[in-house]
Amino acid sequence: MPTRKDLARHLRRLAEERYPLQGFADHGVSEAIYLADPDGNGIELYVDRPADAWPRTKGEIEMFTKALDLEDLLSELEDDRSSWTGIHPDARVGHIHLQVSDLKKSGAFYHDVLGYDITQKNFPGALFLANDGYHHHIGLNSWSSKGTVPAPKGSAGLVRFSIETLDLITLRHLQVQFLHKAIPFEEIPSENNSMPSLVVSDPDGIEVEIVVQQRVLVN
Repeated sequence: MPTRKDLARHLRRLAEERYPLQGFADHGVSEAIYLADPDGNGIELYVDRPADAWPRTKGEIEMFTKALDLEDLLSELEDDRSSWTGIHPDARVGHIHLQVSDLKKSGAFYHDVLGYDITQKNFPGALFLANDGYHHHIGLNSWSSKGTVPAPKGSAGLVRFSIETLDLITLRHLQVQFLHKAIPFEEIPSENNSMPSLVVSDPDGIEVEIVVQQRVLVN
């Protein structure tokens, strides 16, 4: 959410609709509300704190999970009598969390192959990665998925997500990486003079599409 007040508006809306919520959390870098869609996919609605207020230890971002002060959050709406008009147009997908079977293998894929920086590695059972100094664009955890196998085709859940690259040179560099490490990939030809894209699967079979100048996932 672009502002804390927008997060409070969503909390009020969910309460009015009596939509079941799964939890609330203060992560230090952000404040968050958790719920699930009808297929059980988890959704986190959150607002960032200013980057200079993010907790850090020895230069590493130190995210945590503490109780969210709901009363203080809702105080943002004390003078707000506006009606619900839908999600704010500036809201965006800030990060994605993936349940993985092997944290080490998945971490190597997103860090060593795709080039994400590891921003926090001391959170039990989880690993957080990002670029451009963000707290995390990708969160990996094995809390309930360690040692599991990919879900059967056609199951409800995440099939593919996209990552934006800076330019075609970066895309080709990743292609060389895939070839060098013998990682299977598919190149999707460009259409209407647009840029081509690459599709590769992570260690758990989740497809990652690498696109150029297409704002989908990254901050």
